[in-house]
Amino acid sequence: MIVFEGRVFSIDVERLLRDGREYQVETIRHRPSVVLLPMADAGHVVLVRQYRHSIRRETWELPAGSLNPDETAESAAARECEEEIGLVPGHLERLRGLFPAPGFCDEELIYFLVSELHAPPPDSPHKPDEDEDIHAQAFTIAEAQAMAARGEIIDLKTAYGLTLI
Repeated sequence: MIVFEGRVFSIDVERLLRDGREYQVETIRHRPSVVLLPMADAGHVVLVRQYRHSIRRETWELPAGSLNPDETAESAAARECEEEIGLVPGHLERLRGLFPAPGFCDEELIYFLVSELHAPPPDSPHKPDEDEDIHAQAFTIAEAQAMAARGEIIDLKTAYGLTLI
């Protein structure tokens, strides 16, 4: 039974019977998300800096976002790239899907390597979400990986994603 329905996720509570005992299981239901590794060139990756209210601080992250209903992961990756860093990928390579918190959440993170970045057409409808204040910056791969090693990157999807390049 859905006990909460929000803009980003819902909470489902189920009663399960296992080994003759009844259990209550709460699950956060979240559409799949894409995580982008936007390569400005062969040696540079683009990260975004944004405020995350849940931890009340700014973070450096790989661009990411949820799939819209009936949207493919590839379409979401292209859309999120344009919305978050203002560039359109000429090439998308799906790397893998992972579940970051399967103990309580069904969200799948689908990683994409995106390259051949170029400016969007002037009439493009893709803009940052109204609640986002995002700053994009290219770093050398070594710089970004060093930021993660020093603890400057605290977002797990990003720290892991940087191991894929």
